Amino acid sequence: MVSGETKIKTECCGKCVGSPEQDSKLHRIINEYKDVNGALIPVLHKAQEIYGYLPYSVQRMIALRLDVPLAEIYGVVTFYSQFTTEPKGLFKVNLCMGTACYVRGANKVAEKLQEKLKIDIGKCADDGKFSLDATRCIGACGLAPVLLVNDDVYGKVTSDMIDEILAKYELE
Repeated sequence: MVSGETKIKTECCGKCVGSPEQDSKLHRIINEYKDVNGALIPVLHKAQEIYGYLPYSVQRMIALRLDVPLAEIYGVVTFYSQFTTEPKGLFKVNLCMGTACYVRGANKVAEKLQEKLKIDIGKCADDGKFSLDATRCIGACGLAPVLLVNDDVYGKVTSDMIDEILAKYELE
């Protein structure tokens, strides 16, 4: 090691939570942002990309490595809707429950989705294939009710359409 050069810690901190590859990636990201003001949100975004969600154990690792109170991290994670503390499925099913969608029957669509997927809103199926979430207005009120499956948008959805929509993803 050259004089004045510091070794960047990328090995396990003893609080690792995922695979060695995932944890190593997160350690590298934290080291990259460690001394950057406002680093918390970018680190959380990247951690969620690595793990798929932000469980308590990942939040705790970030708190320890960034020297940020865990309560602050939890506050950020639960405040911003783009962060999730629950695992998501391979197919992320999001049903708009904004006013226009709700008035046009999104609640009936939600019931059918829960019945068909056998999961509650906010949960992920045991096999990891589907997760189901209710979202606020997505800005497509003219297509209400609107259903998203990953990046696929379905408009004017009725409960009768759910079997056909989900069948497209069952084969994959």
